[in-house]
Amino acid sequence: MRGCERARAGLPSPPCLAACIESGCPRSVEETDHATHYVVTRRNLPLGVIAANLVHAAGESSPGNLPEGTFAVVLAVPDEPALRAVAVRLELAGVAFVRVVEPDAPHNGALMALGLVPGRKEVLRRYVSSLPLLR
Repeated sequence: MRGCERARAGLPSPPCLAACIESGCPRSVEETDHATHYVVTRRNLPLGVIAANLVHAAGESSPGNLPEGTFAVVLAVPDEPALRAVAVRLELAGVAFVRVVEPDAPHNGALMALGLVPGRKEVLRRYVSSLPLLR
């Protein structure tokens, strides 16, 4: 069950989606011609770990029912301190996003990825345009 569906059902939702849920994020995403869903990961992780955390970040940050034609963009930063800096920048700008933190060993609470709540590319791009695509 996704964040917005969880909120409608009265279940706990990730706190970082609260602003999106309160503003009616599914409605606002559907009204855009082409929503964009950005996910940011760390490059210093093994490929399998990157893949798992990207899927986790994308799933947790999506309100579901995205319109046809939604773009998915995967960006990368070198390491955890750089990812934390992106998270701070997004928080200060009021951008709704989800943090993926790995509680188990060997990462023990490390920040692994960020999933931005999908929205208009023109709006979100200003906060992530300096980040390179994952390659």
